[in-house]
Formats: sequence, C-alpha cells, structure tokens
Amino acid sequence: MKGQRIAAILREIKSLFIILVIALSLRATVVEAYIVPTGSMENTIMTGDFLIGNKFVYGMRTPDWIGIPYTELGFDFPWSRFPRFREPHSGDVVIFKYPRDHFQKYVKRCVAEPGETVEVRGKELLVNGDPYPLPENGKFIDRTVVKEGIRQPGMFLREGWNRDNFGPIRVPKAGDQIVIGPKTDWDYLLPLMLMDGHEILLKGDGINGEYRFTMKDPNDIARRYISGLGSLVHRIFSSAPYRPKKLEKLYKKYYSQSNLDGELLNVWNFKFTEEAVNYLWINGKSIREFESYSVQQNYYWMMGDNRDDSADSRYWGFVPEELVLGEAVVVYMSWKFGGGPRFSRIGTIIS
Repeated sequence: MKGQRIAAILREIKSLFIILVIALSLRATVVEAYIVPTGSMENTIMTGDFLIGNKFVYGMRTPDWIGIPYTELGFDFPWSRFPRFREPHSGDVVIFKYPRDHFQKYVKRCVAEPGETVEVRGKELLVNGDPYPLPENGKFIDRTVVKEGIRQPGMFLREGWNRDNFGPIRVPKAGDQIVIGPKTDWDYLLPLMLMDGHEILLKGDGINGEYRFTMKDPNDIARRYISGLGSLVHRIFSSAPYRPKKLEKLYKKYYSQSNLDGELLNVWNFKFTEEAVNYLWINGKSIREFESYSVQQNYYWMMGDNRDDSADSRYWGFVPEELVLGEAVVVYMSWKFGGGPRFSRIGTIIS
C-alpha cells in the first residue's frame, strides 16, 4: 500500500512537471503576458494594462536565457528563430527587448521599416518625406514645440536634435554598406556592429589596458535595480532611499573620469576623435583594415503613441530584428494604480 502511494505521488509530480514544461514552452515561443508600467503608449495602451503578446507572428524564438525569473541568476543559452509568418510592419505595436538592457521588455509602435527615412519637424512625424498620421488613440500632452536647433540632452547620435525636431535618419537594412573613413559617423555605425554581435575593443600603445564597448547602459540597468522587487521590500521596512549594493559593483565595471579602473565603454558616452579611431579593434582586426561594413540584420524605428512622454528610438536608436519578440494583441486585465481594476479595458484589441 505504501509503495502504491509513493508511485501515485511520483505520477502526480511527473504530470505537474510536464504541465510546467508545456506552459513555459508556450510562454517562450507562442504567447506571453506582459504588464505595462509606463504611459508611453497612451491612450492606445494604458499604464497598468496586462497584455497578451503573439510571439508566433514574427517567428517563435527558443529561449535565449535560462534562470530564475525577475532576477539575473541564470545563463545565456544558444537560441534560434522558427520561420516567421510575416515581418514587423509600420503600424504594428511591437514587443521587444530594450537594446540597452535585454532584461527589460518594451512595447512601442513600429513607425519605420528597414531602409526607410525618419524625420520629425515641429512634432510632425515624416517617414520617407510623407506625413505619418498620429494613431487613433495617440496624443500630445505638451503644446510647447521645442524649436529646431535646440539640442536636447540624451538624443540619439548626439546631434543638435530634440524630441520635436529630429533627423532625417535612415533606418538600417540588412546588406546596407557603410563606408569607413574620415567621414564615418561612429555614433551610428558602432551600435550596429555591437547589435550585429561583433566585439569592439579600444586598445593599443599609449592606452593603459583594454576597454570593451557594450550596448548595456549602466544607468538603465541601475533604474531597473532600484525599481525592482528589492525596492518594494525595502519600502515596506524603511523610509530611507533605496540603493542596493549591486549598484556600486555595476558602475565599477564602466570607465569614467571618476572610475579609471572601469573596462566597459558605451558608444554614446565616448568622444570619437581621429586619434581614438586608430585604437579601435573589431573582432581582433584594426578598424583601419576595413573599407566598409555590411549591415547583417534588419532594424526598425519604434515610437510611443504618447509622443511627448515616450523614451523611444529618438533617444536610444534602432531595434534589431534579433530583439523583436512579438506583437501586442489584446488587453486581458487592467489595473489603475491606486484606483483598482478598469473592467472597461478588458478585451480591448490593440491596434
């Protein structure tokens, strides 16, 4: 009798394990639930909406990281993408991994496809020179137009641009050839090389040590640390500002004038000079050995429907197809922070 009970328990454990594997497999490949914490897509998607994303339409991905959810305890895993039903198109509301911190997932509207040109003039979005209409539920919350020529800090490419007057800029397409020479825009090129998977080092005679360029932004990672589960637990027991110890460890990795021992560099924080270019190495070869670079994947331009309150491609650049996860489909639940459930949002189709 005791043996039968043990066997029954083992069967139950096996069944639960199989169900768990199936659920995790579906989550990783077909559909996944997402929580929207910001208002960058209002009023198409509201803060506190719970979304179902279709991961099948752009090609199911096998898991690329295995570990404990909501932590960084785990390891990267070789991944592949199944044949896709279609490519992302202009107008799609796309879920993707944030290029500067892959642990964060963003949802924005694709407004320009590979090879297209994007420009913003007086808040009006132009794609290939033609006006791109504001989505039905999109909005502007600030009537002030930042004048052309006024440089807004933190803009992509560090040009004299701002949220309301930006570009023009061409969205890279697989196969594009970018000439390498005295007129190369390194702010444009090096992120593409990094997102295409190349190693970029700064080293050579006269440089103390070896420095590696990375797309991971310590400030974005730090914000995630501060707003995570640890912050919630901290607020329960203390009113003091939350600053986890891992922030110090994080910033020590990055070179700065106040941290000369750091070994990581961000393209957008590095001053490119003719002399500095002499010390760039791509996959072990000096950049001087390259005459051009061929872009290896398609890229997309993403913007929030809440145009005045959206941290989007105007600030951090292109989204590579490699990081595209799926298309936002429907709201299955919505919760107004501090106000309870919004039942009227349940079942809203996202378009």
